[in-house]
Amino acid sequence: MHELHIESTDKAEIYQEILPQIESLIGDETDLIANLANIAAVLKAAFGWLWVGFYLADDTKRELVLGPFQGPLACTRIPFGRGVCGQAWAQGQTIVVEDVNRHPDHIACSSLSQSEIVVPVKNQSGRLIAVLDADAETTACFDSTDEYYLGRLAEMIAANQA
Repeated sequence: MHELHIESTDKAEIYQEILPQIESLIGDETDLIANLANIAAVLKAAFGWLWVGFYLADDTKRELVLGPFQGPLACTRIPFGRGVCGQAWAQGQTIVVEDVNRHPDHIACSSLSQSEIVVPVKNQSGRLIAVLDADAETTACFDSTDEYYLGRLAEMIAANQA
């Protein structure tokens, strides 16, 4: 059994504290869903964001399907290229949205969401398998620090997947 340990209040330091803990948590587990569920729980506990979780890529239907998450009810399916999640999938890169109310084609699963970050998660062969999505109740919550460390987290997940 694992217990999360966070001592800092600085964002970068929190990431530096939790990433090794996540690596230890998922290191011997090969089940993607189990790992994503625990990662969502760790991120929610560490940062208290409104919503954090994963959408899994369904290549045959060209849509993202809701996966493990922490927070209020969420959209179940997102078409390729739609909303911030679908755009991150289509572009293959992280998208940081300071104010979702000003972002074209934002899909509002919750009216409480004010800012968002979406990070593509690819497997070892480079195919997108999921996106990590986080929403906050304040504008400009996410920045280059989140982009960097959540990108490292996505790489960590990829290292565990064929």
